Amino acid sequence: MFSKLALRNVRRSFRDYGVYLLTLTFGVCLFYTFNSIQDQGALVYLSNVGNPIVEAITMLIDIFSVFVAVVLACLILYANRFLLRRRKRELGTYLLLGLSQGQVSRLLFLETGLIGLISLIAGLALGVAASFGMSALTLSMFEIDVSDMLAVKFSSGAAGKTVLYFGVIFLLVMALSGVQVSRAKLIDLIHGERKNEVLKPRPLGVAVFQFVLGVVCLAAAYAILLIFGMALAIAVPFLCFPMLGLGTAGTLLIFRSLSGFVMKFVQGHPGLYFRNLNVFTLRQWISKVHTTYLAQTVVCILLLLAIGITASSLGLNSTLTAMTDGEAPFDITVQNQSGDTETVDFDALLRAGGFNPDEKLAWRYDMMVYYNNKEITGYENADTALRLSDYNALMARQGKPAYSGPLPSEYVVFGSQLSTGRLNLDCTIVSDEVVQQLEPRRQVWSADYAGEDKMETENQLLQLVRPLNERLSVRAETRLSIYADMVGNKILALFLGLYLGFTFLLAAAAVLALQQLSQGADNTGRYAVLRRLGAEEKQMKKSATQQVALAFLLPLVLALVHSAVGMKAANDIIFAVGKVDSAASSLVTAGVILVVYGGYFLATALACRRMAKNA
Repeated sequence: MFSKLALRNVRRSFRDYGVYLLTLTFGVCLFYTFNSIQDQGALVYLSNVGNPIVEAITMLIDIFSVFVAVVLACLILYANRFLLRRRKRELGTYLLLGLSQGQVSRLLFLETGLIGLISLIAGLALGVAASFGMSALTLSMFEIDVSDMLAVKFSSGAAGKTVLYFGVIFLLVMALSGVQVSRAKLIDLIHGERKNEVLKPRPLGVAVFQFVLGVVCLAAAYAILLIFGMALAIAVPFLCFPMLGLGTAGTLLIFRSLSGFVMKFVQGHPGLYFRNLNVFTLRQWISKVHTTYLAQTVVCILLLLAIGITASSLGLNSTLTAMTDGEAPFDITVQNQSGDTETVDFDALLRAGGFNPDEKLAWRYDMMVYYNNKEITGYENADTALRLSDYNALMARQGKPAYSGPLPSEYVVFGSQLSTGRLNLDCTIVSDEVVQQLEPRRQVWSADYAGEDKMETENQLLQLVRPLNERLSVRAETRLSIYADMVGNKILALFLGLYLGFTFLLAAAAVLALQQLSQGADNTGRYAVLRRLGAEEKQMKKSATQQVALAFLLPLVLALVHSAVGMKAANDIIFAVGKVDSAASSLVTAGVILVVYGGYFLATALACRRMAKNA
């Protein structure tokens, strides 16, 4: 009997409690997606090539997962409290019909377990699809063909961890639900939905003073951040703590002042105040802002963290890409640092090892770097010299123009454009005739692979080059290894940023949605009175939507202002090491907010409209 009743209650509650199920499903999907990355194509490839960053990524994901699990557990417990509050009258009815408190607790236990099972299955299914997209995203960071690694893979380890963590959370929810019902009094359950909050008017002068003071606090926090920079403001305690304190206090004061400030402002415009159901809409929204300004502040800060972390991680990724573009102009560069004593005939070395360079290499070039003698070259600001024809040959391979300036060159040419993996020498360009009078310092051999199987070609080549270290100082750098390191750093920045950003965004959206659903439930009786007074159903639905829109938009607008200032300071740090694609990172962040935050807003607005309709 209890199983049938629990199943009927869950099926009946799908529409009313869709936000609760949505939160559970998104939480499971988020947890599985980021814990399955070690089994996805990018991490598998990095593991196969022996990149040590894989262990760091896996360890940090495990650590962050504990934090995310705690956040999601608090969020689910908060959502379950809302669910029980909405059902107090129903649970009291069960007690009136003769069920014991133990039987009602058992019923809730079964319902929670069933909801948990549904959300686990749906979340894991959605997580598999999301992990496929995440795998495609990470594989797209490579500059080589890794399409054969792009496949939908189910990570049993991530699924097991997800089931374990969320199983513990659901068991905790079941236990707390049972305890809460067993301790509740029948009269409180029957009349639980009638306990509403009281609107306490606040003088306009106090509200305006709080608003102005909040703006001043925010301006002071912004000034500290922009003048001293994010790195200094965070590193120095006497700057960091006042900045954070002023920012939090300013946000709190602005939300606290809205109850009196906005009300008086709108009342001063009767045409707006008395239009349609604006009186009802405004007073219902103000009553909640008046008593939930702390929650509004927390939501705003969560949104700030979500937007800032997501956008910063995306911007940092574009910077890392820009930094590595110039690091690998060729597939491989071998530097014989003992070139001043012995040079290597690389063609002969490769042919002796059974490697045909004419077939397996599309291009190769051998050159020397010389000690600079200012008495011969006439240039004293460089340690080494490079022959003009060698420099032009390397530039031609990269599609860059040849050098046409005075000789010797009046500027220093650094090694990033001369070799893969950086030459780490400052060179001046001299004519081919002058270089014959200089002493050789280093031999540099570069090549590009032919064919599609570049990894196999590279492995064969390195097996023949590495034994040279037995008698010479030889360093080999390859494009594949550089991009593997780059991708590892990008994944670390991107995944951890998105993981935390999505978590904070999910928490903020869910808290707001549950608050609005709770207010919608409180307003059910009021909507019934409005209908009896002659209000049209269309007006009541519009009023419900407007209340949800105000609750969602105000924290988002203030969070966007905070984020704009914070991103300006963060980009100053990122820009110091590379180019920031702020437009792309902002667009992607906006897309994430639109999907998650907008999805919660839509689901909440539809649920509140349905409550108004059924009142």
